[in-house]
Amino acid sequence: MNVVIVTASGRGTRMHQEVPKQFMPIKNKPLIIYTLEAFQNHPNIDAILISCLSGWEQIMESYVKQYNITKVKWIINGADNLQDTIYLAVQELKEHCATDDTILIHDGNRPLVSQDIISDSIVTCNQYGSAIAVIPCVEVIVKTTDHLTSNEFFERNDLRRTQTPHVYSLGKLLWAHEEALKQGIKNTAATCDLMLRLGETIHFSVGSEKNMKITTPMDVEIFEALLSLGNEELYGKPR
Repeated sequence: MNVVIVTASGRGTRMHQEVPKQFMPIKNKPLIIYTLEAFQNHPNIDAILISCLSGWEQIMESYVKQYNITKVKWIINGADNLQDTIYLAVQELKEHCATDDTILIHDGNRPLVSQDIISDSIVTCNQYGSAIAVIPCVEVIVKTTDHLTSNEFFERNDLRRTQTPHVYSLGKLLWAHEEALKQGIKNTAATCDLMLRLGETIHFSVGSEKNMKITTPMDVEIFEALLSLGNEELYGKPR
């Protein structure tokens, strides 16, 4: 079984809106619904768990019903940071799923995840045991200690920018979070960050520049422009 954890428990302070960014209306539809529709329409996704911002669970549930996102099986509270949010989600899935089930972790505010990205992440995880969506780094990256100057750069051909989905078996995720508790590893930025700290090798799957994370008002403008193109490959045909 392929199950998606959609993380939607952030407050989105950089958006400078009273409404959390995942609930912002974009072309008359909440942002989170675009993300959920991508997985709803994928034939190999069996179920969705939403980690929701506390106090917004009923609103999330009403949107799920309104837009007929039938694959959503669980809506639970998230935590104050991403690592703890995912920990709560995998603990919930432990009660419903087998340890060899494939779990995709995806940012709720990354709505332009394409069907190809989802498919490749599942195939890559099945083949190698993990999958992290990545894209090449095309800019020159420099290091600074004073935030004003630099005398060090990184070879961009050796760098990758990570996105989501991050994909592992449920058993691997349970192991990683238990190890994090034992070793005192806290507040990691992403599941791939946690796995690397635990000495694990991560494997790359296909990402895209379009698979952007909506965090600022400018991101919203770009997202609206991409939506206006009517690119069906993003979400696939409704099922």
